[in-house]
Amino acid sequence: MTLTAPNNTVIVCDNLVRIFKIADVEAVALQGLDLLVDRSEMVAVVGASGSGKSTLLNILGGLDQPTAGRAVVDGNDLSRLSRAQRTRFRRQVVGVVWQQTARNLLHYLTAQENVELPMVLDGRRNRRQRAIELLELVGVGNRLRHRPIHLSGGEQQRVAIAVALANEPAVLLADEPTGELDSATSAEIFAVLRGVRERLGTTVVVVTHDALVMQQVPRTVAIRDGRTSSVTLRRSERSHDGDETVVTEEFAVLDRVGRLQLPRGHIEALGLRDRVRLRLEDDHVGVWPYLTRKIDNEPRAEARSATSEKDG
Repeated sequence: MTLTAPNNTVIVCDNLVRIFKIADVEAVALQGLDLLVDRSEMVAVVGASGSGKSTLLNILGGLDQPTAGRAVVDGNDLSRLSRAQRTRFRRQVVGVVWQQTARNLLHYLTAQENVELPMVLDGRRNRRQRAIELLELVGVGNRLRHRPIHLSGGEQQRVAIAVALANEPAVLLADEPTGELDSATSAEIFAVLRGVRERLGTTVVVVTHDALVMQQVPRTVAIRDGRTSSVTLRRSERSHDGDETVVTEEFAVLDRVGRLQLPRGHIEALGLRDRVRLRLEDDHVGVWPYLTRKIDNEPRAEARSATSEKDG
């Protein structure tokens, strides 16, 4: 069964599997992950260490290939690219911002020269003008001739974002972009990323272990054990009095074969294990712990851990 993606979707992960084999031991990093990201959307992919988020980023960035399933970025099926096509993909379709400055910037080049370098490798013209425009866009237009050692951590990440945008990629991937920054500077970097999405229309995917990032982006996708486990959406609502509030809702993800990952807190609070009772109602599904003895009037005694509206 193939995942159907709308026309404006730029990233499609369909039943993505990645297995690493070391000697005779196999480690499953991704096991059937599904993900859709719309063009010009800003999304955070959140997961604990070992959840598979770094493996996902490496696949989307063209640095690794899936063992099974399908990963498509801006029309490029990543499992079918030749070596030359994969090089072109990394240069033109995606830009990556890494947590470590040493992976983003060459220490002996100025900020402007670092931004120009990807354009040199891709044979582009008007490099100087575009580099200046990008550095102004990210807020370091006054630091053109400074080398990384003379820039603060936040300024280095701003330059790194400009470098990643040099060749006009459709997708910007950011791996823990604020992991080494304080909270105030982190908020500034996310403001820069939002500005990039709004002004350039670039799709932005942030991969992080920090669940607080959901306060900075409209949609957060949580992955656990190599699968998509939940999605958190943030939206603004205005009251009749004109006051604006931010509403945050968390949704569990139902995959194509009907599997549902409940939040760990729900499972622990209700003592769910091995198997659970289900009851289909008119507008929801009730889930509660399995008990060996039958409870009278079960619907009133149920401890519901998840509901799902029929209309989605």
